[in-house]
Amino acid sequence: MKYTIKHEMKGGMRIHVAQKRMSCKEADTLLYFIHGLVNVTEVKVYERTADVRIRYVGKREEIIEALKQFSYDKVEVPDAVITHSGRQLNAEYKEKLISKVVFRMCGKFFIPYPIRKVYIAVKSAKYIAKGIQSLRKRKLQVEVLDATAIGVSVIRGNMNTASSIMFLLGIGELLEEWTHKKSVGDLARSMSLNVGKVWLKKDGQEILVPASEIVPDDEVVVHMGNVIPFDGVVICGEAMINQASLTGESLPVHKEEDGYVYAGTVVEEGEVTICVKEVSGSTRYEKIVTMIEESEKLKSGLESRAERLADRLVPYTLAGTGLTWLITRNTTKALSVLMVDFSCALKLAMPISVLSAIREAGLYNITVKGGKYLEAVADAKTVVFDKTGTLTKAKPTVKEVVTFNGQTEEEMLRVAACLEEHFPHSMAKAVVKAAKERNLEHEEMHSKVEYIVAHGISSYIGDNKVVIGSYHFVFEDEKCEIPTEEKDRFDSLPTEYSHLYLAIDQKLAAVICVEDPLREEAEAVINSLKRSGIEKVVMMTGDSERTAAAIAKKVGVDEYYSEVLPEDKAHFIEEERALGNAVIMIGDGINDSPALSAADAGIAISDGAEIAREIADITIAADDLYEIVTLRMLSMSLMKRIRRNYRSIVGINTALILLGVSGVIQPTTSALLHNTSTLGISLKSMQNLLS
Repeated sequence: MKYTIKHEMKGGMRIHVAQKRMSCKEADTLLYFIHGLVNVTEVKVYERTADVRIRYVGKREEIIEALKQFSYDKVEVPDAVITHSGRQLNAEYKEKLISKVVFRMCGKFFIPYPIRKVYIAVKSAKYIAKGIQSLRKRKLQVEVLDATAIGVSVIRGNMNTASSIMFLLGIGELLEEWTHKKSVGDLARSMSLNVGKVWLKKDGQEILVPASEIVPDDEVVVHMGNVIPFDGVVICGEAMINQASLTGESLPVHKEEDGYVYAGTVVEEGEVTICVKEVSGSTRYEKIVTMIEESEKLKSGLESRAERLADRLVPYTLAGTGLTWLITRNTTKALSVLMVDFSCALKLAMPISVLSAIREAGLYNITVKGGKYLEAVADAKTVVFDKTGTLTKAKPTVKEVVTFNGQTEEEMLRVAACLEEHFPHSMAKAVVKAAKERNLEHEEMHSKVEYIVAHGISSYIGDNKVVIGSYHFVFEDEKCEIPTEEKDRFDSLPTEYSHLYLAIDQKLAAVICVEDPLREEAEAVINSLKRSGIEKVVMMTGDSERTAAAIAKKVGVDEYYSEVLPEDKAHFIEEERALGNAVIMIGDGINDSPALSAADAGIAISDGAEIAREIADITIAADDLYEIVTLRMLSMSLMKRIRRNYRSIVGINTALILLGVSGVIQPTTSALLHNTSTLGISLKSMQNLLS
């Protein structure tokens, strides 16, 4: 690719691609390629000017050489990236806005007034028809005000006023539609399915393969806690499927043989083998877009109240118009009241504020599924943290394998990895990673695996029962025993590590010592949350009292609870809510799912269990807990913006009504100032909150 460097500074450059015109597809392809370069941290491609802005770390020569080698034909881009990038949508609406402004200016200067007069009269019929339709439904809505204002202007022969009103209304509708579609599109893309690998059933064996290799009629096994990656038919097994992400159903649905399951739903209990029917990612995207557009989740409480208030104000505006005419007998003054209504600004600015905040959250790698959750984060007084993978680092490591049955460390780790690889928990991932680092092959050698949430895993290898999990699960629930001659070794296990216990045939076989270091930023994040107004920070964990107490002391939580079950976390949150406290729950595992559902705002860690991410209302990146503080600041700023919008709308429009009634300004000026202020507030609401 040929290009020139237009501007350069340390860690960044702006280049111009040497081509006459860049299409949206080419821009998305180039963006996808540059994003994939190792050293690139941020990139933006501007298709109109064929410019590219790049931020990077490391050597610039590597970036320059990669750009030289780039060719549109050589880059394979997933179809979903091109289809749903949003670039085409932006181009379409920019074109509409420019065309609308140009058409109006050309019409005023080049089209004779008599012709424009006829055109305005015909165009006004659309708005008047909407008002009449609203009245037929016995509803006094904004459309009635618009129709009355335009109709009165036309009847009085004031076509320029009618034209100005319709032009500004059209611009407002375009901006609202554009912002809404863009925000919904951004949100849907962030929620779209992104499954890396799946379990393919082939010749009686389960093989972990990339999802991209799956074709229709392949058989895929989905274990408990995992997202179903494709639409398909259940051919083996049964499970309780959480379909909330698509249907909004709060309770899981039972699926058995011959039942149809959908991509993006989650196996809460059980295990199923599905015959894949649809592998395209677009169906999942379209379902999410539909769900978002139809769901009340997009609306915060303040936003919903604004819409209700907007509709309630319409009769008062009409009454004010009538009263002004009765007192003054001046049509111009009465029309000045009619030209100014509060509802237009309320209905336009509030949703734009919320949707723009959701979009901005995405810039910080935060996915928010609706405005109501931003409001909940702003109002929250209690925050509940899970420990493992949340306050501690998301990537624990195996430090030691202590055997108790005469077998080698490698053999016991191999058995543990074979069981743990099926389940998405940070401790399980640590075991699987340790086996991989030691080059231990662990092909399927066990029967069906049973996962007991927050406890452990049970299975059979041949005729031998194998269990792995917590102390409570292995020794209290499963009644396993420690070899008598090994009790001293067991009692001297290193206390600085978390322990996974592996038992075979009721006898302790090995203890896997896992180091789960505290996140460096954990204490600072908790202190920041307290300074932002959070009154109670709680840590809840299934880990031992000893480990929980040590972590709680280091991070400075107000309360902590150890050895808790999933239902205990959910019960605590319900009790807090009953006291009138809005609660945020932050977790990453299957065992956190009930609590994430119970909270006013459930926040999942991005590399945690898939079911946690699906159920959660908000997802943050795994590498930085400061995003929770960012989310809190963003939410509080949004609430301040919405309240400020209320004051601005009421103040400006009240002033315009008073000026119109007193005869200081004409109806045309009232309409212009009202619509200009509405657009100004709306455009201001589209700006970032934290920049």
